[in-house]
Amino acid sequence: MIDLHNVTKSYGDVTAVKSLSLNVRDGEIMGIIGHNGAGKTTTLKMIVGLVTPTSGHIRVMGREMSQDSTDVKRHIGFLPEESSLYEKMTVAEYLLFFAELYGVPKRQAKRRMEDILSSLDLFRRDQRTGELSKGMRRKVAIARALLHDPRVLVLDEPNAGLDPLTSFFIINYLKSLKEEGKTLLVSAHNLFHIEYICDRVAILRDGELVICDTMEAIRESLGRREYEVIFQSDDALSYPQEEGNYVFRTSDVAHVARVLERVSENDWALVNLSVRESALEEIYVRLMQE
Repeated sequence: MIDLHNVTKSYGDVTAVKSLSLNVRDGEIMGIIGHNGAGKTTTLKMIVGLVTPTSGHIRVMGREMSQDSTDVKRHIGFLPEESSLYEKMTVAEYLLFFAELYGVPKRQAKRRMEDILSSLDLFRRDQRTGELSKGMRRKVAIARALLHDPRVLVLDEPNAGLDPLTSFFIINYLKSLKEEGKTLLVSAHNLFHIEYICDRVAILRDGELVICDTMEAIRESLGRREYEVIFQSDDALSYPQEEGNYVFRTSDVAHVARVLERVSENDWALVNLSVRESALEEIYVRLMQE
């Protein structure tokens, strides 16, 4: 659906993106993360045709992407990190104005606007956008990106600066768009949200791709797995104690088996057995420190 091959973008002596090759598959949500200046926003803008690569090729839906690719752009919905609205327009006026720019017939635009705003729990059609809360304004910007029913959505920090409830609502909404068959490329600083909704995650550092894979594969290659056995015993043992319980932690499953055998053989009371795997944030921080 989206293919980048050896894409580089330089601004004078500064190279923002270096020989980036990346593929976003049809019908998936891919997350793209990295520190400020890692090249995320530049990459997204190149994909939607707002910025021209210095070298390399970008294809969307099998077609070469450029600033003149109008036939491709009509299938893309783009949400920039900073998305100003026309504050004197009402929500309905603003969205219908953009629907006209997209070439959506008026009757179809009204129906589509109603469906999208309802799904976003935004019912203030007649209120001026300048009077809306930040969360409501972000929902209007998302509605604008969806008006022309694009197959591909490129979203730069869709929930930036929003309160936790609104932020989580939007993340779940993006997840529902995948179920409608849309392909999403999402950049976000909140790594929990990326881990929650994305099929695969691409990590950039200094304009270069560090890794792109599923969370399961990333944990397998870069993460840590820790087992925890909590049990009770009247015997004086050498295991650490927490809140009156003995606690044994290890990354070696064979050690876990041996402890469980001792618990069973001595009739100690097993309180809990759990497995903790590295979260994306932990893996990301460790990668950035290498």
